[in-house]
Amino acid sequence: MANSYVNIDMVTTEALSILENQSAVIRNIDKQYDSAFGQTGAQIGSSLRLRLPDRVLVSDGAALQVQDINQQYTTISVTNQKHIGLNFTDADFVLKMGPFSEQFLKPRVSQLATTVDQDVCNVYKSIYQSVGTPGTTPSTSLVLLQANQKLNEMAAPLNQRYCTVNPAANAGLVEGMKGLFNPVPTISKQFKGGLMGEGILGFDEINMSQSLPNHLTGDFGTSITVTSTVSTQGQATLGISFTGSSKTWKQGDVFTIAGVYSVNPQSRISTGSLQQFVVTADLTASSTGTLSISPAIYTASNALATVDSFPQAAAVVTMLGSANTSYPQNLVYHKNAISMVTADCLMPNGVNMASRQVHNGVSMRIVQQYEIGNDRMPTRLDVIYGYALIRPELACRIWG
Repeated sequence: MANSYVNIDMVTTEALSILENQSAVIRNIDKQYDSAFGQTGAQIGSSLRLRLPDRVLVSDGAALQVQDINQQYTTISVTNQKHIGLNFTDADFVLKMGPFSEQFLKPRVSQLATTVDQDVCNVYKSIYQSVGTPGTTPSTSLVLLQANQKLNEMAAPLNQRYCTVNPAANAGLVEGMKGLFNPVPTISKQFKGGLMGEGILGFDEINMSQSLPNHLTGDFGTSITVTSTVSTQGQATLGISFTGSSKTWKQGDVFTIAGVYSVNPQSRISTGSLQQFVVTADLTASSTGTLSISPAIYTASNALATVDSFPQAAAVVTMLGSANTSYPQNLVYHKNAISMVTADCLMPNGVNMASRQVHNGVSMRIVQQYEIGNDRMPTRLDVIYGYALIRPELACRIWG
């Protein structure tokens, strides 16, 4: 029995390694793990509160100007449980790790990795910064540089930046960036593998994923304007007037407001680019409505400034993309923009074998029970996790 326990630990560790290697997005984001969840088992619905960096205004002169601490938090609900099941004989299980991994683990854990990646990629609905032309597949370095520009304007650290694109964008970018001015090793990697690779245009890695979603825009109205001037700091809603009845806005829709420009979060100086906002909740309305939006509206006089001025009544609201149209969403993000939290699954009693391992901030459990009537061992592999976009200013969407 001792050897069997060694084997099940090896299987869990190998499965974790496969999960990370097959996940284009989650391997490059912030992953947090708290063993406190596992003392009595992870409880579905549990949550973790993460602290965000404090922001203050710089004061002039010798006179002390005290500012209260304005600690910001975000919450991640650990509500997602995914598992895969295996059923194999004792003879299968005593195979060497290599054949076992190739025959049983890799195909199924790869599917699990894809599913988890797809979940995490849904954070795109909370990302308000975006570049690219909806309906046009990215195919030049300019769109990548523009995405980096967005991160630069938001004072994102220059390291640990990543870009994940779908197969169409990957093909377009590899073709469009095969020029002679690229370093020879980069061209070689692109030619041999058909992938962008590492250390390109300010990104630690540009990879390809089939898990990236498409965004279906709402059937929004036309001639959209701001209903009344905004005057409240921190407002996260926007009243709009428009032409049409029973019109819809979908979570993830992006828009700009005439005359409202983004500011650098540290200098609070206008970037010269219109601030992009994202709709954070679905809306159906006729003639008038109230959008829930992000980022919240703070002007440059506030430590949490996001815009240079409040939106004015009758200012034109411009939606990105066409109404009721599906567009691919490629992602650019700093490591700290997105966080994934995993919790320990309960180690049950009364089973043949169970193993729980943690690798690079991801906890996984495998439980196995012997079925004497069929000489088989039904086995399940589980992960419990939550995810959130905790620093939206450090991420950007590339529309395709």
